[in-house]
Amino acid sequence: MKQEELLAKRSGNKCELCEATGSLKIYEVPPATGNMDDAILVCPKCLAQIEKKEELDSAHWQCLTTSMWSEEPAVQVMAWRMLNRLRNESWAAEQLDMLYLDDEKLNWAKASGDHENDSSVELHRDCYGAILQNGDNVVLTKSLDVKGSTVNAKVGTVVRNIRLVPDNKEQIEGRIEGQQIVILTKYLRKQG
Repeated sequence: MKQEELLAKRSGNKCELCEATGSLKIYEVPPATGNMDDAILVCPKCLAQIEKKEELDSAHWQCLTTSMWSEEPAVQVMAWRMLNRLRNESWAAEQLDMLYLDDEKLNWAKASGDHENDSSVELHRDCYGAILQNGDNVVLTKSLDVKGSTVNAKVGTVVRNIRLVPDNKEQIEGRIEGQQIVILTKYLRKQG
């Protein structure tokens, strides 16, 4: 049996954190060793928030009050990590007080360092605070001189099909007059 089939059987074809069904993905809980015991099956909403691609939705994570009691170590570890991210919420702090992990699981849970962070997520945002995603179209809000070129991008220029710069939330990549350039998000407005 393939890993996905084994995880689907183990979870009853449900997200192992929130019990959602449909479009489930395998998530290897870092630091993963490639062992099936290091993986869980999660829904797209849980995955996006685990990977900090979406802001934490406290109401969604109320599911941890149930899933933290799972017998699967990887589920327990993820529940502990997510509860720690939400620790400023009174319900999450109470659940953390009740959740017991033996030393081995606790070391695994702390290995990512994720528990030291708060629930804030750093997303690419335009000048008005709208969240930008790969493939979006944006409009320049300021005329920009392109370094190393004679191109001057005018206010109102539409940049189609942008790519987010992964390590810098203040930059995107896009094409202007056939040239691939990096643009600061503070000079952009999401189109549409």
